[in-house]
Amino acid sequence: MGQRTRYAATRLPTAAVGSSPFHSSEEAWFWFIRCQLMRHQGARPVAVSGALARPCDPDDIYRAVIALHKGGVLCAAHLRTLSQYGLAERAPDERCGEEAAAARLWDEAMGALDGYLRGKGIVGDYEIHHQLIDNKQ
Repeated sequence: MGQRTRYAATRLPTAAVGSSPFHSSEEAWFWFIRCQLMRHQGARPVAVSGALARPCDPDDIYRAVIALHKGGVLCAAHLRTLSQYGLAERAPDERCGEEAAAARLWDEAMGALDGYLRGKGIVGDYEIHHQLIDNKQ
C-alpha cells in the first residue's frame, strides 16, 4: 500500500481580514453550541453572504476546551456546566440559590477559556480590532 500523508495545523490561524473576533469566551461558547446543534440537525458549513466571518472553526473552540480539560484546568463538573447552560443558551445566575455553584464553575471555565482563546486571537478587544479595520480603509 502507498504511504498516506497527513496534514495537521500546528496552531490556529490568525484572524482573516474581515473576520471579527468574539467579544468574550462566553460569546464564543454559545456560538460553538449553536454550530453543534446545527450539525446534529444535518447542516453543512457554507459561506453565507453577509454573515459575520469568525476567526476560527467551531472545532477550534471544542479543541480549546478539551486542551484545558486534559491540562487539568477544567474538571468534569466544568464540562457538565458548560454543556448544560450552553444548551440552555444562558449563563447560570449566581443570584439563584440552586445555580450558585454552577455560576462559580461557569465563571472559572469562562476565565480559563478566555485566556486560551485570546492567546489564539479568537477572542479579542473589540474596540481595538475595529479601529485597526477602520484605519486600513
